[in-house]
Amino acid sequence: MDTFIEQMKELLDTETELEGTTVLASIEEWDSLSFVSFLAFAATTCGKRISAEELRKAQTVNDLFVLIR
Repeated sequence: MDTFIEQMKELLDTETELEGTTVLASIEEWDSLSFVSFLAFAATTCGKRISAEELRKAQTVNDLFVLIR
């Protein structure tokens, strides 16, 4: 999980402290661009195809982690 959080900080280009319980809506950098970037990250880095609908249901950083596992 620590590696994933570091990857998320890089993907979001943020210095904000992230934890598994961090609510995505509370992250200023979580926007439509980072949404698409996460889909690309999941496909290229993790080999996971995630639908936009699945991603929209994610509420926390941990929810994103579960999607790529």
